Amino acid sequence: MKKKVAIARLERGGKKYEVYVNPEKAWIFKRGGKVNIKEVLEGEYVYYNARQGLKASETELRAIFGTDDVYEIAAEIIRKGELQLTAEQRREMIEAKKRQIIEFLSRNAIDPRTNLPHPPKRIELALEEARVPIDPLKPVEEQIGTVIKELRKVLPLKIAVALMGIKIPARYVGKAYGVLAKMGKIVRSTYTSDGSLIMELEVPAGLSGQVIEQVSRITRGEGEAKILKTR
Repeated sequence: MKKKVAIARLERGGKKYEVYVNPEKAWIFKRGGKVNIKEVLEGEYVYYNARQGLKASETELRAIFGTDDVYEIAAEIIRKGELQLTAEQRREMIEAKKRQIIEFLSRNAIDPRTNLPHPPKRIELALEEARVPIDPLKPVEEQIGTVIKELRKVLPLKIAVALMGIKIPARYVGKAYGVLAKMGKIVRSTYTSDGSLIMELEVPAGLSGQVIEQVSRITRGEGEAKILKTR
C-alpha cells in the first residue's frame, strides 16, 4: 500500500518553507492533538520547494525560525501553515474515510423501523444520494454526527446498542471471555454451579450477529447467545 505523504507549508520573509508529513497525523497535531512530531514528519529536512528537493540551509533556518532543529521548525510550519494535499491524495483519503464511516455505521446504527442494521451497500448508496460531505482528515468520531444528520434525509437511521444474553459452557470460558470482552461492555457476569458463564454483554447493534457467530464458533455450537433488547 502506498504511503500517505503530504506537504505542510509556511511563508516567512517572502519565502515558502515546506516539510513532508503524514497528512492525518499532521492534521491531528495541527489541531492540538496528542501525537509526537517525530511520528508526523516524513524525512528530516526543511525545503524551499519540497517537490523539487530544494533544501533550506541551516544558516537561513536559524535566521528565520531562531533554530535549525528540524522538529521544532516542522512543528511551527504545521501549526501555523497550510497542509497541502494533491487532488489524487484527497480523493484516496476521502474514499478511505468513507469506508471507515460505512463500517462504523454498519456496526453501530440500525433502521428504527425494523431494529435491524443497514447493510454496508445501502449505507454507501445513501451517502452518495445525500451527497454527504466527508472530511478526509477529520476522525470518524468527530464527523459522524454531521454524517448521520445528512443521511437521515434519505435513510431512517439511529445509533443503537444491543444487550445480549450469553451462556458459555465451563470448558470454553477461558477462551470465550477475552474475545467477548473485546467486542463490547460486560454489564453482568456470573457462574453457575457447573462452572458455566452467564453474561450480559452490551455491544453496538450491528455487531450482535458477529457475537452470536463467535459464541457458536468458540463453543462448537454448545453456547447460547441472544439479543435481550435493543435501544
